[in-house]
Amino acid sequence: MGRLVVVSNRVPSPRERGNPAGGLAVGLKDAIQGQPTLWFGWSGQISAGKNGETKPKTSTQGGVTYATIDLTPQQHKGFYQGFSNRILWPLFHYRMGLVEYSREDLETYLAVNEVFAKALAPLLKPDDVIWVQDYHLIPLGEALRAIGVRNRIGFFLHTPFPPVALFGALPGAAHLIRSLASYELIGLQTEEDRLHVDQALAAENVTAATGAFPIGIDPDEFAAQAEKAVGGPDLERLKESMHDRALILGVDRLDYSKGLPQRFQGYERLLKRFPEHRGRVTFLQVAPVSRGDVAEYKALRRRLDEQAGRINGEWAEFDWMPIRYITRAIPRPTLAGFHRYARVALVTPLRDGMNLVAKEYVAAQDATDPGVLVLSRFAGAAPELGEAVMVNPYDPDEIAEGLHQALSMEQPERIERWRAMDRAVHQVTAGTWAQSFLAALGKQQPRAS
Repeated sequence: MGRLVVVSNRVPSPRERGNPAGGLAVGLKDAIQGQPTLWFGWSGQISAGKNGETKPKTSTQGGVTYATIDLTPQQHKGFYQGFSNRILWPLFHYRMGLVEYSREDLETYLAVNEVFAKALAPLLKPDDVIWVQDYHLIPLGEALRAIGVRNRIGFFLHTPFPPVALFGALPGAAHLIRSLASYELIGLQTEEDRLHVDQALAAENVTAATGAFPIGIDPDEFAAQAEKAVGGPDLERLKESMHDRALILGVDRLDYSKGLPQRFQGYERLLKRFPEHRGRVTFLQVAPVSRGDVAEYKALRRRLDEQAGRINGEWAEFDWMPIRYITRAIPRPTLAGFHRYARVALVTPLRDGMNLVAKEYVAAQDATDPGVLVLSRFAGAAPELGEAVMVNPYDPDEIAEGLHQALSMEQPERIERWRAMDRAVHQVTAGTWAQSFLAALGKQQPRAS
């Protein structure tokens, strides 16, 4: 096999390349180690030019060649802010009511994928294997085929994929589904997502190979970060401030798919229904702001600000604050230590492609005294982490009951549950995810003659 060519909407910036953050970047870190790789995508920069800078800027670091292009303000607005994030993102997370459809945005989305294809094609070698990442670039395979690219091309969707009845409500859905037929292999996070894609393909009378390839983490690396944080200044500050109270930890981007308002309600129900936990637990929610210029995200932040303030005002004592709520990023090594220290991780997305935070929490635990994972049954990680305390994220009372069960769980049961989940986290890692997808892609018959 020749080079691996990874194509994603965003390419890690130079400062991110040594220690990437985010599910896609973390997952791909292992995939690109040890083999020649070209990583192509948007630079993150907005160009004032009429058509953007379509000749890629290249740099090489750690054996990986990074090639990036800029977008114009119009392209960024229609392709990224518009169709990708105001249409596909809510739709793929089953939130049709938040979709703001615009035909102009669809046209820009398709046009930018063509720009990506034309900029990437001159960089390709005949034996390169192309791996396209995520919902921003669904039509890229079709655009590459249209200009004569005959390389093997795979596509992986990191988000959920909705049922065909929901996806079919999107104007232009048929075109997007037909464009998937340009790929030799379509990878999804779960069997449920794979089934939904198969049904959508069948509805348009097109065929493509599909498979479920759940993404993982590097558990040993994250465990090492967690162990290293023990005794460090950040974790010691946190422990000192807790006064031997149990820590419930949530770590998510500030996004409506993460179920944060319902999570806050569930924690408040814990305090109301199970008074024995008042003053004995603290909930720390880390939720860095993302897409802060989008109206829905501004409204979500206001709602969470109000909820946190009201809950603290209602339940706090002069020496105890029920909720600590942080909307800025915390360094990953520090978070690893927080994961290890937390008695409970509260991971309750309304819908998630995978959710690597759940796996990171498992990896970070002390094997002799592990914490408990409370997990949404609608997270992509749920089928793998069946020994977590499963809850319906739409039901605050069920969240409260799950928290009570987790906080009350005896050590032998905690150890038994953790061991099973730790085996699962080590069985499917970032490395095995990439290897299994690329191996399956290599077995597919080329779709382009």
